[in-house]
Amino acid sequence: MRAVTLAALFIQLLNGLASASALFLVAAGLTLIFGVSRIINFAHGSFYMLGAYAAYAIGARLDVHFGRSLGGFAAAVVLAAVAVAALGALVERLVLRRLYGAPELLQLTATFGLLLIIRDATLAAFGAEDLLGPRVPGLDGTVELLGRPVPSYDLALIVAGPVVLAALTYIITCTRFGVQMRATAEHRVLAAALGIDEARLATIVFALGALLGGLAGALQLPREPANLGMDLSVIADAFVVTVVGGLGSIPGAFLAAVLIGVTKALCIMIGDVSVGVVTFALPRATLVVEFVVMAAVLAVRPNGLLGKPPAAMGALPEARALVRRPGHAQAIVAAAALGAALLLGIAGDDYARVLATDILIATLFTASLQLLTGTGGIVSFGHAAYFGIGAYAAALAARHAWPFAAALALAPLAAWLAGWFFGALSMRLAGIYRAMLTLAFAQIVWSIAYQWDAVTGGSNGLVGVWPPPWLGAGRAYYWFTLAIVALAWFALAALRRTPFGFALRAGRDAAARAEALGIDVRQRQWRACALAGAFAGLAGGLFAFSKGSLSPETLGIGRSVDVLVMLLLGGVDAPFGPLLGAGAFVWLQDTLARTTDYWRACVGVGILVLCLAFPHGVGGGYARLRAALTRR
Repeated sequence: MRAVTLAALFIQLLNGLASASALFLVAAGLTLIFGVSRIINFAHGSFYMLGAYAAYAIGARLDVHFGRSLGGFAAAVVLAAVAVAALGALVERLVLRRLYGAPELLQLTATFGLLLIIRDATLAAFGAEDLLGPRVPGLDGTVELLGRPVPSYDLALIVAGPVVLAALTYIITCTRFGVQMRATAEHRVLAAALGIDEARLATIVFALGALLGGLAGALQLPREPANLGMDLSVIADAFVVTVVGGLGSIPGAFLAAVLIGVTKALCIMIGDVSVGVVTFALPRATLVVEFVVMAAVLAVRPNGLLGKPPAAMGALPEARALVRRPGHAQAIVAAAALGAALLLGIAGDDYARVLATDILIATLFTASLQLLTGTGGIVSFGHAAYFGIGAYAAALAARHAWPFAAALALAPLAAWLAGWFFGALSMRLAGIYRAMLTLAFAQIVWSIAYQWDAVTGGSNGLVGVWPPPWLGAGRAYYWFTLAIVALAWFALAALRRTPFGFALRAGRDAAARAEALGIDVRQRQWRACALAGAFAGLAGGLFAFSKGSLSPETLGIGRSVDVLVMLLLGGVDAPFGPLLGAGAFVWLQDTLARTTDYWRACVGVGILVLCLAFPHGVGGGYARLRAALTRR
């Protein structure tokens, strides 16, 4: 452990406060948007990224015409924030207004589609290279405090956070606009009855939130180059701050940003800590510490530091309509899919079999989430954690010379234990808080995989994970995967028809009534977390041996969103939804990736069309149409 002096502690606290101030600006915009519109805006990180790029472009133009100056930098920051605000207003009016009142699952998926579109648009406009902004004239030096130099720009950032907090507090508490915001956040219907133009207010608030996100990105440009990874890197942090502070609470977001910023700074300063023979490398834990803080705060205060209890997350749109047993149409779909799989295994080429293997694994992964979300009504934003845990468990066992069968069996076991443990931690939470805690859990697991070089290989991952020779030759692994996925899928289908499955549905649709009938809803949901984790882990184990290598991306945010899209595409509770969703998504992604550099934008457009035009998915939409025709 490093020797800590008072001067070093003070300087590190200033560094933490500078980071906290920038993070607060992003989280404040996210909090404002959620407080009024109740929408989970995954694309808010894109506004942060666009703010940095816009400030770079506008600043370069101003430097050419007027020369470099502090006033020019300030003008570039303001103009960049205003431009992002205008884009935010346009996005709200054209896209997000249609999602108000929709389930959180749809909101998250649709806004992730927006993120993909904005990222590829930025790539087309600015290229793939990082853009380093110039140092700010007048703030490019240092100030000596307690005998140590402190960047002047960091001190300016520290001031910016409280100034924005004071301005937002004044607007919310002392202006007519703020009163309308609070009234709409408390009771939308009553606010509309009192004459508040809810649509106009939502647009203004969304633009204000986007302005804060763009402002944060523009102010960050002197400290960090503008790059295409800024959106995802900041959105997870912003979600953590928003949830820890309490959804909809601006002062709570400020306290949470300070708590997390200072905690991360202290971890860097303290260095390694030894407890007995175990050494904890705290500087390397900065990626995970904020999520640990989030889990600890929510364990003590389930609604965050200053938050209020959220409304219970309702059943997904098509959940009640699909409790019946699959009919003849679903049986025909299953028979056709089985026939296609058999034909592909016999006559398909190597590339087609690899793609089909990916579809089978994705089908099992999606089916595991369907058990949790479709049957149990538990929305998970971090389901890739179980997939990745299973994949890493199988890969590590294989690298330590375990037999193939034992290594593959370890995958669902490890993921089941993770699901059991996390389910126990999350049972006290409800609604969006529990959903966001799943994201925190996934990020903790990702951070461990990314930084534990000695075990997981760190950012390089693990290589050389192959099945035994008798499975690695020809079509053998495809047939093996087909058999395992088919058995697991039938097991999940049977589980949904058991008393346990019906009890899960009862807790999803009417928790209070189910409790009154003697069903322990929380205990059933806890078991569902563990079971869903086990099946996802099995899919991860199959994935590890099919690819021969792993990286931390296996359990990243992107994969969690992919499985949500596949679930929505097929239908959240449609009997054969996982097969339809996984097949369409994997095939489309593979085709687009081979034909265009901007395939992410194409996928994003497809996600938006799915969420806006077919919110029940292909399978769910078909079932609802058939039910409507039957009633007639």
